[in-house]
Amino acid sequence: MKHNAPLKVTLIAGGVGGAKMAEGLYHLDDVELSVIGNIADDDAFHGLWVSPDIDTLIYTLADVIDRQQGWGVADESHHALQTLGKLGDDTWMSLGDRDFGLHIYRTHRRQMGDRPTDITGSIAKSFGLTCDLLLPSDDVVQTRVKTDEGWISFQEYFVKLRCQPDVRELHYECIENAQPTPEALRAIHDADLIVIAPSNPLVSILPIVKIPGILQALHTTEAAKIGVSPIINGGVVKGPADRMLTSLGYEATALGVAKIYSDFLDVFVTDTADASLKPAIHALGVRAEQDNILMQTREDKVQLARKLLGFAEKLPIHGHLSKEPYA
Repeated sequence: MKHNAPLKVTLIAGGVGGAKMAEGLYHLDDVELSVIGNIADDDAFHGLWVSPDIDTLIYTLADVIDRQQGWGVADESHHALQTLGKLGDDTWMSLGDRDFGLHIYRTHRRQMGDRPTDITGSIAKSFGLTCDLLLPSDDVVQTRVKTDEGWISFQEYFVKLRCQPDVRELHYECIENAQPTPEALRAIHDADLIVIAPSNPLVSILPIVKIPGILQALHTTEAAKIGVSPIINGGVVKGPADRMLTSLGYEATALGVAKIYSDFLDVFVTDTADASLKPAIHALGVRAEQDNILMQTREDKVQLARKLLGFAEKLPIHGHLSKEPYA
């Protein structure tokens, strides 16, 4: 992969891991960044349309995120939620006062018939973001989770039940009829590099990739495609990805995630703790690279982002990876 102008990087991301990877790429001066964010966590609360993954990306890149919990606004108050509680409303979905303001704006614009992509762009611009924050679809797609008690929304599973029930099945509601946005398809087509963030593959990445047209775009783009493992040495930094993978019959390892993405990835980056998985990942037809992928500070995030660009430089231009075994 060769370039002279700023590198066009398209990140496919969801959750806290996705926001961390976005922050690293966002702070590289020689990168022109587009982020396609997960919308399948979206849901309605108190009559307002809430987009948790999109808002986490916005708050993170605008540097107003509550870094201790990984989502929401820092130094937030919850007076509106307290009032709703007094009125007998169900308040298990913790929404802060400034957060409510964003949801009110989004919902009002949606009710006026504005495109969700345009609304998201307006919000990102108002927060001072200089990258393109894109939606994979303007249609509603929602992850549903089947537990032993039946089907529930993802937010009920994730927030209300704190990921405690075993997940028996996942369903991306309405995804079959969802239309990809032209902006998302263009970002994939025009990219020099596509990065799959270290997000939960089942509820953050696949709900994007499975939108009709997105996977085809990933197959036909000439961009290099690099994924970063959300699993380090058999565990996760945050979230239920490992338990969810196990309960749904996948391997809760970096190799297990590589298998999910092997159909379209060129390179998969794991932590140095998973160096022993390199030959097995390469056997999938995917180049395996290792580095320290734990992102705790901004310096960590930027350093990993820079490493990804270096790994992409090793790839042949618009070519296929060699299949020679590792020594």
